[in-house]
Amino acid sequence: MSEVRLTTPSFLVLGIIDKLGEASPYDVKVEAARTVAPFWSMPHAQVYAQCDRLLGAGLLSEVRQSGGRNRRLMKLTDEGTAALRGWLADPAFVPVEARERGILKLWFGASPRVHAPVQIEEHRRTLDEYEELSGEVGELLTRGQREALEFGIRYERMMVDFWHWVESRES
Repeated sequence: MSEVRLTTPSFLVLGIIDKLGEASPYDVKVEAARTVAPFWSMPHAQVYAQCDRLLGAGLLSEVRQSGGRNRRLMKLTDEGTAALRGWLADPAFVPVEARERGILKLWFGASPRVHAPVQIEEHRRTLDEYEELSGEVGELLTRGQREALEFGIRYERMMVDFWHWVESRES
């Protein structure tokens, strides 16, 4: 077992496999897209790479399903469970890395007149989707899932307000 530096994507993989009990890299990719993608995107290739790294570090174990596609099913080892629990218990603050393409374009001189209406429409559409989801399944979510959804709702509201402000400053 080799020493590996664990990153947020490492913990994303560990967390999803922990929630599912066992999973293939494909299962992790699908579950990430279904659940955490609105607030934490992860390229598919990175999911597979993380699974391999975590297997190599002894944080995951693997069995191959016999027959068919010979899928790899992974489970957390005791070391993987301990690493995930330690990460969940760690209250350390890590600054948010906002990666908003529209804001980067503004920085480099893009026209607010062109971009603001599109940004308002898209953030409003996403906000509507989150609010609808909240109304449909909000009571079925765990507390943490509900709080993550609330973050998405508040973020999208803030972005709608921000782009309205940008639009109003256009002279």
